[in-house]
Amino acid sequence: MTSNSIKKKTLSPTKIKLIPPDIWEVFNKFTAKGLEIYLVGGSVRNLLANKPPHDPDFTTNANPEIIQSLFTDSFYDNDYGTVSIPYERDDDTEVFEITPYRTEQEYSDRRHPDQVRWGDELEEDLQRRDFTLNTIVVGPAFAKASAGKAQKKWDGKNLEVIDLFDGQKDLKEKIIRAVGNPDKRFNEDALRMMRAIRFAAQLGFVIEEKTFAAIKKNANLVKKISGERIRNELMKTLASDFPMEGYQFLRSSGLAKIILPEVEATFGVGQVSPNRHHLHDVGTHSLLSLKNCPSRDPIVRLATLLHDVGKATTRRIEKDGTVTFYNHEIVSTDLAYEIGQRLKLSKKNLIRLTKLVRWHQFTVTEKQTDKAIRRFIRNVGVENVLDMLDLRTGDRIGGGARETSWRLEDFKKRLVEVQKEPFTVKDLKIDGHDVMEELNIKPGPKIGEILDRLFALVEDKKIPNTKTALLKELKK
Repeated sequence: MTSNSIKKKTLSPTKIKLIPPDIWEVFNKFTAKGLEIYLVGGSVRNLLANKPPHDPDFTTNANPEIIQSLFTDSFYDNDYGTVSIPYERDDDTEVFEITPYRTEQEYSDRRHPDQVRWGDELEEDLQRRDFTLNTIVVGPAFAKASAGKAQKKWDGKNLEVIDLFDGQKDLKEKIIRAVGNPDKRFNEDALRMMRAIRFAAQLGFVIEEKTFAAIKKNANLVKKISGERIRNELMKTLASDFPMEGYQFLRSSGLAKIILPEVEATFGVGQVSPNRHHLHDVGTHSLLSLKNCPSRDPIVRLATLLHDVGKATTRRIEKDGTVTFYNHEIVSTDLAYEIGQRLKLSKKNLIRLTKLVRWHQFTVTEKQTDKAIRRFIRNVGVENVLDMLDLRTGDRIGGGARETSWRLEDFKKRLVEVQKEPFTVKDLKIDGHDVMEELNIKPGPKIGEILDRLFALVEDKKIPNTKTALLKELKK
């Protein structure tokens, strides 16, 4: 492709007004030195959709050393030339990323280029990128100098859109298309297959036929990708506007069988049974639950996807034809733990995931005592109660039930009410020091035992949670 074939179009004044001052500052610093600088990626898609650019990335013909010379507070610690520039926006510190034009040689590990070289031409940089929607750039309308002539200066006002690979056409038609040969793109970097699906789920797009065929052909290459990389793309897919559709892409491409074989084993596992509400097999139910989970938190959505994963091995049929899955929540928890470890979840998220899966099978009835409800809250964790209710909502709708019921609404009210009462030993109006002083005893396990007994009496409403009543009970 020659420079004469580059498709340029002036950015409209309406879109130009959406660009914040800090991005203009970047444009001005580079053009003052006669350097090219362009916005690229998601921030360009935002602009084209008449939205302010968010989390902006740039590409330039300057090398990392020159970029850093323009920004004294920048930092650079990677092999790809990306320089990070901290800036303040909305009372928070964010980071611009500016990367030199580059070319890449061979991808022996199917993920990282063996050699990276800085480039001089925008075309050269864009043709190595993954998808056409990521090859559209916006920057100063800054013409190159002709032979023997001085460099033309930017007027500081006009910006242009450059689109080498018909990315705007694909955006308009809602298509994810690989740049050039899709088979080559995915052999260079196998993670791009999951990125294609993630973009489709985030944007509500379809994947172009040849691009999707190449994903199916090369699906096994994802085995060479680290758990962390797979986790990042999977979580973004689950947190998207179309998580179920994203997972269906993973299934039909063959990627799901590799990254979540435990979930794939649940498709075709029947649940239809006399006197039971389920309408679908376990896998389909899990996908519908995922679709209807109101939480945007990817851990909650992952828990929703995995909550019945243990049913594949616990299914039994009784003599009367009833289908049972006894203890499936325990098996599901073990599998969720293994999956979480494989995806390199943090310890905090692994605990959240397994708690949500373990306790999702909770009972909702008007006959429950306050003590039973407090036990439920302790099992789940106060901080996870709302997440568990979101999982239950998805589970109900995914199973063919209504979103809620009067029993569930009553249960929600009681969850709030019981937390107004003493909830743990720490909520008692006396502590260990009071016990030692009142009974004249030394520190030791006995103190905890006494406090536990007092709390049990308060919890059963046999004595009030007042200092006077608790000290009186101590004297007995």
